[in-house]
Amino acid sequence: MSGIDDKLAKQQRDACARANTNPAFLQPTDRIAIGRDFDVTRVPINGLRHPPYGDMSGWNIWSGETLSDDPGYFNVMCYEHLIDKRWEWLQYLALPAGWRFLVAPGYEDMWFDQALFDL
Repeated sequence: MSGIDDKLAKQQRDACARANTNPAFLQPTDRIAIGRDFDVTRVPINGLRHPPYGDMSGWNIWSGETLSDDPGYFNVMCYEHLIDKRWEWLQYLALPAGWRFLVAPGYEDMWFDQALFDL
């Protein structure tokens, strides 16, 4: 959990509590795959977490209704660079592997998806 402020850590613990799961906090240097056309104003914001591998956290994040099937769709960013942006959806990034989220103004959904373990 080092590298994130207390407010974000509390938000992440609270999100995991709402999902009835234990948090799996990221380290600042963990890497996240984020859609190359990601736009925080284009909703919904979607995230899914595969099991971590190497320095990758397992997170894939994109905006909008449709996930591109382009194999080069995702760019990689370090978590510490995302923290600086203070985006509201960062509260979901302590959900453990196998979890997904979808958020839009006034809407939140978090669910476990066993298929995320089938890489």
